[in-house]
Amino acid sequence: MNRAWDIDEITKQSLLYDFYGQLLTKRQQQVMELYHGENLSLAEIAEEFGISRQGVHDALRSARKALDGYEEKLGLVERFLKTETAVQEIDGQILAMIGLLQTGPSEGGALPDTEDLIRRLKKVKSIIDRLEE
Repeated sequence: MNRAWDIDEITKQSLLYDFYGQLLTKRQQQVMELYHGENLSLAEIAEEFGISRQGVHDALRSARKALDGYEEKLGLVERFLKTETAVQEIDGQILAMIGLLQTGPSEGGALPDTEDLIRRLKKVKSIIDRLEE
């Protein structure tokens, strides 16, 4: 996969499976669920299906390749992660603005720094604009 994600391989596979798992064959789904969801070993899965460990390994590799291919074509997980990051950034900006507004006027009667609020609102707008790219 050409995209760099700041998550570990297990989390990546889990996300890919959550998004695209229904596009896999039933056997691939079962093997992925047993290996990643139930944390069974290749030997345990092989015994469950009456196939070799190599057969299980091949099924997992094929499923992972398919999931990576779906993500390469559709990019849903990357877009989800980008959106999640943007929401966290926006949340931080909103909390900072709330903090500024809750302080109220200073002793001299000055209102919170309008320029800082405008800068933060522009930052929120730029985050939203990046999502539309």
